[in-house]
This record gives sequence, C-alpha cells and structure tokens, in this order.
Amino acid sequence: MQSPRDPITDIQLARPTRARYTVLALLSSMATVLYLDRVCIAQALKPMKDEFGLTNTDATWVLMAFTAAYGLFEIPTGRWGNRYGSRRVLTRIVLWWSAFTALTGSVWVFSVDLSDWYVPIPVVVTSLWLLVVIRFLFGAGEAGAIPNAARIIKIWFPLSERGRVQGVFQASMHVGGTIAPMVAALIIDLAGWRWTFFLFGILGVVWAAIFFWWFRDQPADHPAVNQAEAQLIGTPHAQALAHGPVPWLEVLTHPSIWLLSVIVIFAAFNSYLFFSWYSTYLQEARGVTNVTAGWLSALALAGATVGSLVGGVIADLITKRVGEPFRARRWFCTSVYFAAAACLLVSVNVDVPWLSALWSALACLLMFCQLPIWWAVAFEVSGHHTGTLFGSLNGVGVFGALASQYFFGAFADWRKDQGYEGRDQWDPAFYACVVTLILAGILWQLMWARKAIGERADVV
Repeated sequence: MQSPRDPITDIQLARPTRARYTVLALLSSMATVLYLDRVCIAQALKPMKDEFGLTNTDATWVLMAFTAAYGLFEIPTGRWGNRYGSRRVLTRIVLWWSAFTALTGSVWVFSVDLSDWYVPIPVVVTSLWLLVVIRFLFGAGEAGAIPNAARIIKIWFPLSERGRVQGVFQASMHVGGTIAPMVAALIIDLAGWRWTFFLFGILGVVWAAIFFWWFRDQPADHPAVNQAEAQLIGTPHAQALAHGPVPWLEVLTHPSIWLLSVIVIFAAFNSYLFFSWYSTYLQEARGVTNVTAGWLSALALAGATVGSLVGGVIADLITKRVGEPFRARRWFCTSVYFAAAACLLVSVNVDVPWLSALWSALACLLMFCQLPIWWAVAFEVSGHHTGTLFGSLNGVGVFGALASQYFFGAFADWRKDQGYEGRDQWDPAFYACVVTLILAGILWQLMWARKAIGERADVV
C-alpha cells in the first residue's frame, strides 16, 4: 500500500513555471518601443530642420523639451508605481507617450502673431513652439517607464538572475535605438519624416493592450505562476511594495547616491550625443546620405546593445564568483570607461566614416558594459524605496542629457559663426565627451561599501 504523498514535498519537487520570462519579454519589447520612439527624432531632425527653417540651436530646444519633462516627472511616476502598482501606471505611461509620438508628426509650418488676436502679449507662436510643447508632453508621458520596469524586475526575479535580466532589458532599449535610425531613414525616404512618428506611435498602443491583459503586479497573483516559481522568486516583492516615507535627509547625505548621480550625468552626456545628434553629425560633418547616416548610427548604437548584454553577464559573474565584489566592480567600471574614452578619441580622428562609426560603436559597447553594475548598485543602495530612489537616480541623468543636447547644437552653430565648416565645425565637441568618460571612470574608484537607505546591510 502506497503511503500518502506529502504535499510540501510535491511543491518542492515541482518544476517551477517560467512566467517570469514572459514578463521579461514584455519589458524588453516595451524597452525596444520606448527607444524606437525616443531615438527616431535623431534621424528625422535634419528634414525637420529643413522644413521648419530651424538652426541647430533651435533644434536643441525641441530635443531638450523631452529630456526636461522626462526628468521632472520620473520621480513622481516612479512613486506612483509603488503606490498604485506598475500594471496600471506602466500602461498609462506607454499609451501617453505613444499618443505624443504620433502627434509629433502632425506639426505643420505656421506662424501666428498673438497681437493679431487682440491678445496683449507681443509673442509670435510658431511651429517651433508647438514642437517644443508636444515633445515636452511626450517626455512627461515616458517618464517613469524605466523606474517601473526596474521595480517589476526586483519583484519578479530572484537576486541570482537580476544581473542578466537587467542586461537583457537594457540591451532591448538599445535594440530600439539601433534599429530606429535605419527604419526611420527608410520611412523618411519613402513617405516623409511625419510617417515615422505615426507608425512608431501605433506600436506602443498594441503593447499597452497586451501588457494590461496579461501582467499582474505580484507573481503570486498570476495564474501562470506555480508555487515552485513563487518560491524561487522569493519574498522580497512584499517588501518592494512598501511605500512608506522616504528618508530624504539620509538620501541627500549618502555618498553612494551622490557618486551614482554624477556618474549617470556623465554617462547621459555621452549617450545622448548618439541618441540626439550623431546622425546629423554624420550628414553635416562627414557628408554621408540620410540612409547611410541611419546605418552608421545603427552601427554605433549596436555597440550599446552588445555592451548591455555583456555587462549583465559580467555583473552576475562578479556577484556569484568574485571574492571581493566591491573591488571588482570598481576596477571593471573604471577600466571600461577609460577604454571607451580612448576609442572615442580614435573615432574623431579617423577619416573614413564607417571606420569612425565602428570605433564609436566600440566606445558605446565599453561605456554601456558598466550600466548593469550601475543598476545593481542603485538597486542595492535604494533598499525598499526602489521605485522612488531609482527614479530619482535615473532622473538625475537628465542634467547630462540636457547638457549634451544643448552643447552639441549650440557648439556647432558657434563654430559655424566663427567660419568653420564640416568636421572642423563639429569634431572638437567630441573632446568634451572624452573628458567626461575619464572623470566617470575616476569616480567609480570612490564607490565603497556603505549601508543601504533605511537598512543596516553594507552594499555597493
């Protein structure tokens, strides 16, 4: 006669389901659409400038409008995920940004003098104004996507898998950034720049519908998660949902918070060169065609994709196998930043456009190798306040992004006013990137084990 089976043993022997990988697929596809919509304006920027009669400095305001709003709204939308759950908040975020992506393509050439309407304001409203407003609202809508995705990763994945998951998620962002220039260039040549925004906007609406239907905020609430997978994931998700008051005084005086903030500012200064100006640089300084610029921009941004994947694997290896992970993290991040600076310096001084783009791709690969480690440290330092503090840390990068977007456009116009053309007009700006990469590498050497916000455990 068979003895009755122990239900606890059954649970222990059951094969864990893999619903968390569907979550990763959803987050990764969202990240791809996010960067498609964000980066496509870089390819459309030159035809937009030509149609609206904008200078490079004018174009900086269009680019910066998105970035400023993104930074302003990232903290509250990260906090909303903690309060109301990422399912509802992330669905709203994607629908909002998709609408304003499409609306970017609806702007027409116009100029309205408000004094003609008997408005006592001596202001002329132009298409530039409308572009700035739409891109600002686009940025406000997209803000919070990454902090809420980070929160979902922390809830849905065990600690042992997070490095690779973060690497895949970040790589997916850059897949969007990589294919955006190529696809946008083809659409622009076939149908004009407006259709780029219309078509990309539709993708987000489809994603939001699928995500809201399938996803649940807690793994235990999802019918596709068995008890074995829930045990594998663990219980930190219950703590991650807590949304008590953030100890802001501790946050503002925490050395790791300051170091992470400055590092992400320098990283954003470099990455937004490629997200915003690189295609225009290739066309105006290197003299390549729109489609060629799209392919070469994609080549450079492909380096970011590979770097994110490689960095995710290295982050996990350091966590699992290195006896002194604090020291290993510091030296790895310092080394890749210094190497990235060297590669970018070579790229500026290479005459052949595709070879220059190849060196830029290697610089991006090295720079983004450290990003999963930055995420891991930000997760650990944030403690139970991941949504709010990760949003804050990621949002600080806006200062670097804004500086990059304004600097490259204004610098190119200033050099033009000085009588310079082509590469002489654009190339010297790249040396500012080289300097910031070196400084970021130095700052990683100051990252030591310190206690997480509101906790007692040492992390770095």
